Amino acid sequence: MATLKGQNFRVLILNDGKFYVVAMSTNCTITLTNNAEETTTKDDVGMATKQTVTSKSWQVSCESLDVTDAAAMLTAIASMQPFTLMWDETNGTSNHTPVGNAAQNVGHAYLNDLTFNFNDREFSTKGLQFQGTGGIEHDSQITAGDAPAAPVFTKGQFVRLFLSTNNTAAPSDVIAAAKSLSLHVSLTLEDATTKDTEGEWQIQEPTALSYDISTSALVRSGETITSQVGAAALADLEAIYKAGTPVQWKIANVSGANNRTASSTIVSGSVILTQLTINGPNRQSATYEAQLAGYGAYTVAA
Repeated sequence: MATLKGQNFRVLILNDGKFYVVAMSTNCTITLTNNAEETTTKDDVGMATKQTVTSKSWQVSCESLDVTDAAAMLTAIASMQPFTLMWDETNGTSNHTPVGNAAQNVGHAYLNDLTFNFNDREFSTKGLQFQGTGGIEHDSQITAGDAPAAPVFTKGQFVRLFLSTNNTAAPSDVIAAAKSLSLHVSLTLEDATTKDTEGEWQIQEPTALSYDISTSALVRSGETITSQVGAAALADLEAIYKAGTPVQWKIANVSGANNRTASSTIVSGSVILTQLTINGPNRQSATYEAQLAGYGAYTVAA
C-alpha cells in the first residue's frame, strides 16, 4: 500500500475572474468554528451542560516565501475590501493548479493581518491571515489561473528601514548594519451579526487599520543609524526616542556599499519610536532593537 506524505493543499485568491495560488506557500491553515453558547439553565441543576451554536465563522492563514507582491498586499489590506478565496488540493507546475473544476470551498474574507519579514541572507517571508465574512459556498464553478513561471529567489532581499529626525524631513537615514526587519499590518474587524441571524455565518465589518515596524541591528563603535560613520553610537535613535514625536520612514530596496543606498521605495509613512533596546553581552555581538508604531496611514509606492 502506497503511503502519501500529504496532499498538495493550497489557498487560492480570485483575481480578474481567475483563482491564483498563494505562491511558494510553506504553510496554510483553515479553521472552521461553530461558536457555541451554554444554554443550561437553573432548572438543569446537576445535569450535563448543553451547548447551542450561535454563529459560524472561519479563518484562513498562509505563510509564503514570496514577497515580490509586497506593494499589492499592502494596498489590498488598506482598501478594507474582502477577497474571494478558496482552498483545494493542487498539482501541476509548483502545485499552482486546482485539481478539480469545481471548488469545494469558496468564500469572501478580509485580509486582516499581514506580516513581511525581510531578513538579510535568509529567506524573506510573508504571513497572511484572512477572516471570513459570510458563508462558504461548496462545489462552485471556478476558472483556474495560469500557473505562473517558477519565481527566481535569492536567499534574501536587501531591504532597509530609513528614518528622518522629524515628521517633515524626507527619510534618508538608513538603519546601519541591519540584521532583520519586519512590517506588520492589522485590520480590526467587528462582528456585525445580529440576534436575528442566530446560528448563521458571522458577518464582519472593518473598523480600523494599524501597523508597526520592528528592526534589529548590530551596534558598532562610532556608528549611527545614518549612512555616515562618526559621532556617538545610536545618537540619532536616542534623539528620536527622547523627542517622542512622529518621524518619517520608508522601507526600500537598497544597493551600493554595505547596502545603504535606497533604490525603489516599497512603502512609507510616519511612526513613533515606542521602544529601544540596547544589548551589550560580553564577548558577543552588541545589538539594538527598535519598535515603531504607525502614525496615520502609510503610502504604497506606485
